[in-house]
Amino acid sequence: MYYPEELIEEIRMKNDIVDVVSGYVKLQKKGASYFGLCPFHNEKSPSFSVSGAKQMYYCFGCGAGGNVFTFLMNYENYTFGEAVKFLAKRAGVALPEAEYSAEMKQKETHRARLLEANKEAAKYFYYQLRSEQGTAGYRYLAGRQLTEETMKKFGLGFAGKNGRDLVRYMKQKGFEDALLQEAGLAGFDERSGMHDKFWNRVMFPIQDINHRVIGFGGRVMGDGTPKYLNSPETPVFDKSRNLYGLNFARTARAGNIILCEGYMDVISLHQAGFTQAVASLGTAFTSGQASLLKRYTDKVLLSYDSDGAGVKAALRAIGILKEAGLTGKVIDMRPYKDPDEFIKNLGREAYQERIDNAENSFFFEIRMAERDYDLEDPESKTAFYKEIARRLCNFEIEVERENYLEAVADKYHIGFENLRKLVNTYAAQTGLAKPAERPKSGQAKKAGPEENSKRVQRMLLTWVTDEPELYKKVRNFIDASDFTDGLYRKVAERLFADIEAGNYNPAGIISMFEEEEEQREAAALFNTKVEAVETKQEREKAFHDILYAVKKNSYEYYSGRLGSDVQALNQVIAGKKALEELGKTHISLD
Repeated sequence: MYYPEELIEEIRMKNDIVDVVSGYVKLQKKGASYFGLCPFHNEKSPSFSVSGAKQMYYCFGCGAGGNVFTFLMNYENYTFGEAVKFLAKRAGVALPEAEYSAEMKQKETHRARLLEANKEAAKYFYYQLRSEQGTAGYRYLAGRQLTEETMKKFGLGFAGKNGRDLVRYMKQKGFEDALLQEAGLAGFDERSGMHDKFWNRVMFPIQDINHRVIGFGGRVMGDGTPKYLNSPETPVFDKSRNLYGLNFARTARAGNIILCEGYMDVISLHQAGFTQAVASLGTAFTSGQASLLKRYTDKVLLSYDSDGAGVKAALRAIGILKEAGLTGKVIDMRPYKDPDEFIKNLGREAYQERIDNAENSFFFEIRMAERDYDLEDPESKTAFYKEIARRLCNFEIEVERENYLEAVADKYHIGFENLRKLVNTYAAQTGLAKPAERPKSGQAKKAGPEENSKRVQRMLLTWVTDEPELYKKVRNFIDASDFTDGLYRKVAERLFADIEAGNYNPAGIISMFEEEEEQREAAALFNTKVEAVETKQEREKAFHDILYAVKKNSYEYYSGRLGSDVQALNQVIAGKKALEELGKTHISLD
């Protein structure tokens, strides 16, 4: 829903960013700003800055930055609308009601009713586990070494043996038969009539990222079948686009997410402190689930079963993760079957060690492929090397392929040049990739003229943001058109206009941009590091040099675009005059 800019600004101003962020990050005041450990990347020294004056945050380590809306969108993975609603509620600001068509209203009402049914059923199962009827289920979970705290965290429950108790309870609460069937909580047949979908099972409520119960998984007690029974697809439960445990894992900030196969694996890992663990929902891992993970991490650790089926599932998941642009590694569970068994037998420290030594997914694929070849047989060994070459050709980026080529040659004791020739030959024959070229130099490229010009523009915007009174001293020499980058120019236009109007408000400028990356870049413009200087004379010289550099870059920029462009010609004439005057003008910072 669209909200007026005035309302957005009211909500932002009533939610002090220091107060909001301190609810998520431990902050300590240093000078005019607050610092803490960045919640968006792993770090040991605080580089995450929150400015009460600017009402912005910025991390000098990873570059994350923005205003209070941006922070919630990044931390909680809210949409902009969700962040607005959250902060409006926090500040007690009333939002206008959305206008829906009759059809949309009916659809939303129905979805809400399904969620209510799931929530009520989850409460019923939860209390049943702790009743006399749930003794078998509670004993089973306790036997799996789960604590009461863990059972409570995941809302674990029990479905009794009767097979009709839930239906009876839900109907007393006002839920209709048709709704119970659609929610997957009940079934119907001519012989039994309405009956519970789940009975004699330990129940695992499945929650979406907002902690709403959207479905259930049930583990049978005894030797009944199927061993695990899951809710069917419903209007609120799409198995391919949800992950068990993600409602907790998304805020773990561990730098990775551990992907498991089963509910108990996730629960055991969370209990052991690995709160970044998730699992697919009784189905194979999907591209939709990979896209969901990408919202929270770029690194996924596969902790699948060590048996044949687990290896096959891991190989399939690796391909899906690659397509989604995620880095995958494989945690070795041997000699145990799964994370649950591993944790119970070897403990948390040993599992952390396996995480630290997780195998690169490419080498895992090669190691699994190696089992199909007899490396004692020259012909089979050659075929294996050809298979490695084929897989190396899948790397489209030459530098990446070169790095893997070197690593594989070293690991399998293959002559580097021989393997390279094999890869190049295979690439040329199939057209899969261009032959890789070795980097000519390991030296990093120096910043070019364009980056240098953008850097001084960032420095000037930061300086004027920190000391807005300076703009009125330099406005005769510079204006927004001197900022040659499109985003920089938009920021400068708004900033300078606000200062002129006596409405200095840098955090409000962030809200002009819809894309997260643009908000991040805009925040960087207000947080560029300027070299510290001691004396007033040195500061004035530094500011003058930056101002002159921005104007000179502007003059050169428009000079290169003269042609028949009258506007550029006027800009060049004015720029030359301003440069000459600026060169002999002293600007006081008092």
